[in-house]
Amino acid sequence: MIVQLPNAFMEALTTPPDLSRIRAWILATRPKTLIASVAPVIAGTGLAIYHGVFAFLPALAALLGAICIQIGTNIGNDYYDFVRGGDTEDRVGPVRVTQAGILPPKIVRAGMLTALGLAIVLGVYLVWIGGWPIVWIGLASIACAVLYTGGPFPLAYHGLGDLFVFIFFGLVAVAGTYYVQGLSWSADAFLIGAGVGALNTALIVVNNLRDIETDARAGKRTLAVRIGRTLTKLEYLLMLVISLLVPLVGWMVLNWPVAVLCSLLVIPLSVSPVKKVIGHAEARDLLPALAETAQLVGVYGLALAAGFALG
Repeated sequence: MIVQLPNAFMEALTTPPDLSRIRAWILATRPKTLIASVAPVIAGTGLAIYHGVFAFLPALAALLGAICIQIGTNIGNDYYDFVRGGDTEDRVGPVRVTQAGILPPKIVRAGMLTALGLAIVLGVYLVWIGGWPIVWIGLASIACAVLYTGGPFPLAYHGLGDLFVFIFFGLVAVAGTYYVQGLSWSADAFLIGAGVGALNTALIVVNNLRDIETDARAGKRTLAVRIGRTLTKLEYLLMLVISLLVPLVGWMVLNWPVAVLCSLLVIPLSVSPVKKVIGHAEARDLLPALAETAQLVGVYGLALAAGFALG
């Protein structure tokens, strides 16, 4: 039996590898944002170490799978925003390879499918380890990665992008990472997931606040567009507060080791992005805040993991 591969996939394979094409794909994956998928897996693994259920291969597969899902989401966002008219020349921020004409839309779509396909392959192993719960988590994660900006009801276009990030890059990522190692659910994991998810949501809040005007003109009704600048800034502050309350509640109520309080190191690091978010005058002013918020996510997830491991 002869399997006919999609033309876009074949073109991607036969295109001569040059620096510009490699750089184009790096731009499409948005590597600076990948900390959003790495941080919850690291935090969940730290909890697994604390509970004595750490398992290297499932943890590694969860990490790689989470990265593939985020890359698929990022590339899909690049593709679908262009197709729907959400990306225009007026947009401020990192280059979008489809809108800029660096890569053809069909090639970008093939890249999205490839990344999500790799996530499915890794998911098969995790299903073998964790069973049916991982099937449902995996299917929901893949579906929402596409539906974030694609499909008949794109989540980001209907103000649900923030909720998607909180659930899948917070609660699900941390609890799922713990589950494939300990084969049980943990209230601690869901609480940690709320903290990491809140900071990852803060990351998308800055992004949507930056794009609020261009999104509104393009008909992309993000939560920021729906509630306006002032409430969006308050949402950013609320997400930071939630992330700071999590280690305090865990330490006082759930008897977490005191070392987890080192995650509060994000407090001095948050001063600069908060000032930029509250006082920005133009969209470009938020570009540094986006990078600094991503740094908060990384420091927070690593500090929680280290706190549990030491504890």
